[in-house]
Amino acid sequence: MSRILITGINGQLGFELRRSLAMLGECICLDRQQLDLSRSADIAAVLEQYQPDIIVNPAAYTAVDKAESDAALAHAVNAAAPSAMAYWAAAKNALLLHYSTDYVFDGDKATPYTEDDAANPQSIYGLSKYQGEQAIRASGANHIILRTSWVVGAHGSNFLKTIMRLARERDSLNVVADQIGAPTPAALIADVTAHIIKQWQTSQDKQLLGTYHLTSSGSTSWHGYTAYLLALAERYGVALQLKPENLHAIPSSAYPTPAKRPGNSRLNCSKIECNFSLTMPAWQDGVEQVFQQIFNS
Repeated sequence: MSRILITGINGQLGFELRRSLAMLGECICLDRQQLDLSRSADIAAVLEQYQPDIIVNPAAYTAVDKAESDAALAHAVNAAAPSAMAYWAAAKNALLLHYSTDYVFDGDKATPYTEDDAANPQSIYGLSKYQGEQAIRASGANHIILRTSWVVGAHGSNFLKTIMRLARERDSLNVVADQIGAPTPAALIADVTAHIIKQWQTSQDKQLLGTYHLTSSGSTSWHGYTAYLLALAERYGVALQLKPENLHAIPSSAYPTPAKRPGNSRLNCSKIECNFSLTMPAWQDGVEQVFQQIFNS
C-alpha cells in the first residue's frame, strides 16, 4: 500500500485531498505546524521520518498582493520548499505531485495557454510559483505539476465566499470584467489528482509524468462569475442586499492592486484530458455544487 503524504491539509484543496486520496493508500496529512514550508531546510527530515511513496503538495503562499512586499517568504514556500521535496523524492524514487498556477503566464495571449507556452510571470507570487516548477523539473524527480486557476471550495477562503458576503452587506458592487478564466472547484482538482495517482500506482508509466493544465471547461470574467452567483442566490432563495441591476462591470484599471493579474487566465486542458481519458465539466456546474454545499446544506 502506498504511503501518501499530503501537505497543507487545512487549505481548501488540502481539505478535499484528504477525502479523495483516502482509499488509495495510507494518507499522512500534515498541517503547517507539522510541516512548515517556510523552513525548507527542515523538510527533508520530515519526509525522512514518514518515508512517503507519493508526496502531494497543495500547500502554497497564495496572498498574491502581500507577496509583492514579502518576496522572501513567498519564495521560501513556493520555490524553496517544492525544491526540497523534489530532491528528496528524486533520491527515494518517490512521486511528487505539485500544484501551480495561471500566474506563471503574463495573461496577454488571446487564446487559452498550453503547457508549451513560455512562462512570463508578472508578479512575485507568479514568479515564486514558476521557480518552484523549475526546481522540480531540475531535480530529476518523478513529478506531475498541475497548473490550475480560480480555485473555489466549500472549505477555506475564496472569491465566491467574499462576493456572497459583500452581496449581503452592500446594495451596489463593482467587479472587474476584463480578466477571464474558469472557476475550478477544489473537489474537481482533488478527484482528478486521485485519478492520476491511481493510474500511476497501476502503471508506473513515466510517460504520464510532466506538466498539465487542469481547470473547469468554458470561461467567464469575475463580473460574469458574480452575476452567475446572484442568479444562483435567487434560484436557491438566498437573501441578498445586492440586486443584479446594481452589479457594475469595471476595467482592471479602475481597481488597482499591488500585484498585476493576468488578463487571460484560460488554460488549455487538452493534454490532461487526452493522457488521462478525462472530460472537464463546465465551470457553472462546479460553482453551483459549491454554492449548494455552502448555502443549501
